[in-house]
Amino acid sequence: MLTVWGGQQAGDGLCDGSSRRNFLRIGGGLGLAGLNLPQLLAAESAGKIPKHKSVIMIYLVGGPPHQDMFDLKPNAPKEIAGPWRPIQTNVPGIEICEAFPLLARLMDKAVIVRSIVGSQSGHDAIQCFNGHDPKKPKPGGGWPQFGSTISKLQGAVDRTAPPFVSLCYPCTHGPYNEPGPGFLGVSQSPFRPLGDTRQDMVLNGITLERLGNRKELLTSLDQFKRQADASGMMDGLDTFNQQAMGVLTSSKLADALDLSKEDPEIVKRYGTGDPKIHMDGNGAPRVPQSLLVARRLIEAGARVVTLNYSKWDWHGGGKNHSNSIFKREAIDFPVFDQCVSALIEDLHERGMADDCTVAIWGEFGRTPKISSQVGRDHWPRVNSAFLFGGGMKTGQVIGETDRLGGEAVKRPVTFPELFSTLHHNMGIDTRTTTINDLNGRPQYLVENDAAPLAELI
Repeated sequence: MLTVWGGQQAGDGLCDGSSRRNFLRIGGGLGLAGLNLPQLLAAESAGKIPKHKSVIMIYLVGGPPHQDMFDLKPNAPKEIAGPWRPIQTNVPGIEICEAFPLLARLMDKAVIVRSIVGSQSGHDAIQCFNGHDPKKPKPGGGWPQFGSTISKLQGAVDRTAPPFVSLCYPCTHGPYNEPGPGFLGVSQSPFRPLGDTRQDMVLNGITLERLGNRKELLTSLDQFKRQADASGMMDGLDTFNQQAMGVLTSSKLADALDLSKEDPEIVKRYGTGDPKIHMDGNGAPRVPQSLLVARRLIEAGARVVTLNYSKWDWHGGGKNHSNSIFKREAIDFPVFDQCVSALIEDLHERGMADDCTVAIWGEFGRTPKISSQVGRDHWPRVNSAFLFGGGMKTGQVIGETDRLGGEAVKRPVTFPELFSTLHHNMGIDTRTTTINDLNGRPQYLVENDAAPLAELI
């Protein structure tokens, strides 16, 4: 392990993740959070830097209430419909919740999927991150999440920017967390720049020449381990060390995470929240600024950025109904409306909408009937998603549910189809592309030979 301590000095970023910090750690004191890359953007717009395809995946922890957000049933009985009313969007015939007026004005730039079927019934983020049903058989090591697969297949756009970055906050409820790289191994783990690790991303009191000497020393000390290692762990260490050296010699990633370098008006458009407050104790924080950081990381060269947002498992608030689902929605919905609409506008204003796909969903829907606790419980029979960007055909709704919002009655959609669409947007054909598992067997990327959604491509 290389540890270099020193006073704060302008420098460039390092890698993260608790395991990576065991191999190359640079101590520092720079607080980081988001990106302003005017020179990069100017060069890109001039055609000097090629654009790359990318995905931002936003996981709504705990299962959002589809019938209160994007599939309202105002003519259903009161115990089904709830208090929210639908409003018209800027696309004739498409209505969404009245709490989303900003998104309503941008519906021509987005897609609602109202008929996701096949969700599992318990809290498990796996389907949201890799599209695989956790109850079905899986290869040894488990299925890799989407970002790990893209990292393996396409690698880095720039050596100073990891291809896969996770902005997900660790949740104390294990199933809420990302499933990891699966059988692809630790070398395809996401770069995690949150928490204490962010203070290890600055080169302090050391020249690049001295850093190079330490890299040579680190390599020689680890050589005997590589010769003896049969687990594949050292391959992961090599990847982390390479990423660390790249990050240390460029400020791009550190800048991308530093929101103080962003236009304050843009930060205001997204809104901010406290990353130290995990919703309901075991969910993710409600931090709309994560969406802005994700956009900045894509600009810095990341191919996939994942993030978890708030907690949506609203079963109700007990006898006094002090924490009813509708009181929670009245707080969370406007914040969600503001940050998601800001991301849509931002991608279009910066010329990124054709190349960056954004997928927003949770692990299942909620029960049509409002419970005695004034909440909605788990409902795996139908789920919804909100998508935009990626050059997709927007301004439409895919699928339809029955009059109670409990069953898909038109165009059922599965998670494998959604992930096949994401791969397609990244330029990957899931019908022909495979990756080898731990036994060397080729594995297709999605289940059931699922094709991309024809309505979107």
